[in-house]
Amino acid sequence: MTQLTTSGGSGTTSSPASAEEVTAAPRSATPSLGTRIWRERYAYLMVVPGLVYFLLFHYLPLAGIVIAFQDYSPFLGFAGSRWVGFDNFLAFASDVDFAATIANTLVISGLQLLLAFPLPIALAVLLNSLLSERVKRLVQSVVYLPHFLSWVIVISVWQQVLGGAGAVSQALQAAGMDPLTVMSDPSTFKFLVTAQVIWKDTGWGTIIFFAAISGISSELYESAACDGASAWRQIWHVTLPALVPVISLLAILRLGDVLTVGFEQLLLQQPSVGAEAAQVLDTFTYFRGVRGNDWGIGAAAGLLKGIVGTALVLGANRIARRFELGGIL
Repeated sequence: MTQLTTSGGSGTTSSPASAEEVTAAPRSATPSLGTRIWRERYAYLMVVPGLVYFLLFHYLPLAGIVIAFQDYSPFLGFAGSRWVGFDNFLAFASDVDFAATIANTLVISGLQLLLAFPLPIALAVLLNSLLSERVKRLVQSVVYLPHFLSWVIVISVWQQVLGGAGAVSQALQAAGMDPLTVMSDPSTFKFLVTAQVIWKDTGWGTIIFFAAISGISSELYESAACDGASAWRQIWHVTLPALVPVISLLAILRLGDVLTVGFEQLLLQQPSVGAEAAQVLDTFTYFRGVRGNDWGIGAAAGLLKGIVGTALVLGANRIARRFELGGIL
C-alpha cells in the first residue's frame, strides 16, 4: 500500500516505503563467542602461559590442603594417610613455638606495614616534584636496582657492611670503639629486617604510584597554582587525594599477606639471631613440615595463614567500600 504526498504546491509527489520495508531494518548480528575468540586469538595466546603457570603452581596444589586434616605420610599418599580431623590445628596451637612464631610474624609484618608501605608513596611524590628529568631518571635507576638482587646477595651485602667483621665495625674498631653487632642482635632484628625490605623494595614500589600520578590532569595543578596553592598544598590537595584509590587497593592486598613476611630473608638470618627472634609462620612450616616430616602441622599452619589473609582482605575491602576509598571489586 502506497500513499501519495504533495509538497506545498510544488507538484512533486513521493512514494514512501511500505510498512514491511520500514520494519525490516537491517540489524548487525553480534558475533558469537567462538568468533570473538578467534578474532583475538593472538591476544589470548599471550595469556595462556600465565594461565598455565597459575593453574599448575597455584590452583592444582590447593588439593594438598587435605594434608592439614591427615596424619600424612608421603609413602602412603592422600588416600592411604589416616584422617585426624582438626588434631593438627590443635597440635599447632599447643606447640611450644606457637606464641613466639605468631608474635614474631605479627610484629615484623606490622613494622613493614607501618614503615615500609608508606615510603614508596613518599618517594614517588618526591621524585615527581623534581624539575630535572635527568636527575629524576638517575634517582629512579639507583633506587630500582636493589629489587633485582636476590636475598642471598642482599644479606651478604648487609653482612659486609654492618656485620661483626664488616666495614662499619672495622672503622669503629680502628677508632677505639666496640664493633657493631646489629646483624646478630636479636633485640633489633625485627627493625633490621624491616630496614632491609625498605632498602630492597621501596624503589620498585614507586612504579605503581608513578603511573597513578601521571594520570592526574595537569589542569588540576594549574587551577591550584592559580588559587595560590604552594607546592606542598598541591601535593596535599591534588596528588594525595588522587592516589587514595591506589593506596587503598595496595593496602588491602598487603593485608592479605600480613602473615607472610619473607621466607628466604628470615631463613638466611635465623642462624645468627636464633629461632626465638626469627621464627615466623613460613619458617615454622618449613622446619616442622618439610625438615621435621610433620606434614600435617606444617600444612595446618599454612592453611591458617591463608584463611586469616582471606578474611582480612574481605573485611578491609568492605570497609574501603563503605567509606568510598576504592577497593578490589
